[in-house]
Order: sequence, then C-alpha cells, then structure tokens
Amino acid sequence: MLYQMGVPSVMVLPLLIVVFAGVYYVYNEVMRFMSKSMVLNKVVVITDAVSGMGSECARLFHNGGARLVLCGPSWDKLESLYDSLCSGSDPSKTFTPKLVLLDFSDMENISDAITEIAECYGCVDVLICNSSMKVKAPVQNLSLEMDKTVMDVNYFGPITLAKGVLPLMITRRTGQFVLVNSIQGKLALPFRTCYAASKHAVQAFFDCLRAEVEEYGISVSTISHTFINADAQEATPSKAPPTNALWAYISSMLNTHGVSPDSLAHEIVRTVNRQNREVLLAHPVPWIALYIRALLPSCFFAVVAAGVKDGAMTEQLK
Repeated sequence: MLYQMGVPSVMVLPLLIVVFAGVYYVYNEVMRFMSKSMVLNKVVVITDAVSGMGSECARLFHNGGARLVLCGPSWDKLESLYDSLCSGSDPSKTFTPKLVLLDFSDMENISDAITEIAECYGCVDVLICNSSMKVKAPVQNLSLEMDKTVMDVNYFGPITLAKGVLPLMITRRTGQFVLVNSIQGKLALPFRTCYAASKHAVQAFFDCLRAEVEEYGISVSTISHTFINADAQEATPSKAPPTNALWAYISSMLNTHGVSPDSLAHEIVRTVNRQNREVLLAHPVPWIALYIRALLPSCFFAVVAAGVKDGAMTEQLK
C-alpha cells in the first residue's frame, strides 16, 4: 500500500524520524518562547547566584526578561556576574540586575538582607533557594560547630529568607518558592550526617509550607538532584576500587553520573513555568535506591553498611 502511494517501504522509518524530529524541534522552540514570556517582568530572587548553577540560572532568567535580585556571599563575584550579564544583553529587552550581599552562615545579618531584597522592587514573584554547604566526613570527626554551620547554610538560612519574603507574597496572593535541594534530602548516605540531616530538614519545611500557603495562591516547588558534575571533588575516583561488588557498582554510578549546571538551570526555568510541585533530577540508580529504601529498607541498610565496611570505600569517603 505504501509503495502504491509512491513511498517505498524502506523510506518509512527515515521519514518518521524526520517528522518526529521536526515536531520535537517545533515543541522546543514553542517551549523556549513560552519560557521567556512567562518570566517576563517577574521579580526573581536567586540565592548563591555566584555559583556555577546560580550564574547559569541568572543568565536564563535575565535573557527571559525577568527582574533579577542576585544574592551571594561575595560582593566581588556578584559584580563580576553583573558585568557578564549586562555586557551582552539588550537594555531594551532586559532589566539591570539588583545585587544583595547575603551569607547564610552569618545569620545575624539575614534580616538586613531581607529588608534590602524587599526594597529592590517592593515584591517578590519567585524565590529560588540555591545555597548549599557540603561536608563529607565520618561522624566522629565532625564538631558540633561544623554541624551548626551546615544547618545555618542549608536549613536556617533558607527558611529565614522564605519567612521574610512570605508576607510580600501573601499580600499579593501570588508567588512561588523553588527549593534546589539534594537527593540526600530523600536518601541519606554514610559520611554525610549533618549534610543529609540539613537537606532532610529543609525538604520537610518546604513540603509543609506548600500545604500552608496554597490557599494564598502561592506555589512551592522542590528540585532534588544528584551531585553537580562540575564539582571535581565529588567526581574524583578512589585510588583503590571497593572490594564489595554491589557497593562498587553503586558507587561508580553515583560518582560518574551527575547533573550539569546548565541542565539544572534549565530545569529550574521549566519548574518555574510549569509550577511543578516536585522534581527529581537523577539517573536510574538513585531512583532505584529510593524505591528500595521505601519498599525494602532492610536490604538498603545492608547494602549501605557493606559499603561502609569496605575499607576502600571508607577511604574514598573520608
């Protein structure tokens, strides 16, 4: 029949591929246009905007016409980001970013930063909580002061900022919180006690917040990702491979796969546009681990314990 229509059967598959490729291209172009239009004129606050992911995220929102408030612990790095954004942009289509010095490890000055953020435009449409402090060490080597510092940066800082911005959103009955969190807010691994605890805590806070503010037209989105592969420390392989075969495979998958800052930034933009409540950005192994943790916890604990007992793995994680 296809041959009678003038199309040889051997050409069907290539034609289908071309058609699907065309549809996919059109879809991406439409979504790219909608991304720009949906963030246009919105006041978007980004914490730790000077990080690799934060700066890429700032670039996407800036090009989309958002009114940015860029926060970070280093004024020099904020100015450098400011210069890079403004140097290649069209002033008639973009807004000049506002800069706010914000260091979550300095809890005493967060209230001043919140006031400064509110004064930038008088409102906040989107708050992207991106800051994170990573610590990897055996629990007996971590001081209580280090635990407190990690909790300040990963938990108390973001929730203090969220509470400070919330009244602005309630008054206008609109707004969105976006928590960029680690998958360890759902899945705890050894040698990351305070880090995993802080990520679990901040995940729980924003999950509770989601239900409380829905009546005000405010949405809460959480993005849980695996390690950002621009971090060389996380991707560094051990000198000696683990002797436990199962843990060796899991370790290799966790340490050779990650998310790039560019991919994560684009996912944040999509999440803002679609107002997804929860996003898990990970390859299959963490997904499987989450299901095993929920359905077969004894099996999960046994595998993790085997990895800790493995001398090579212990040395790698120190």
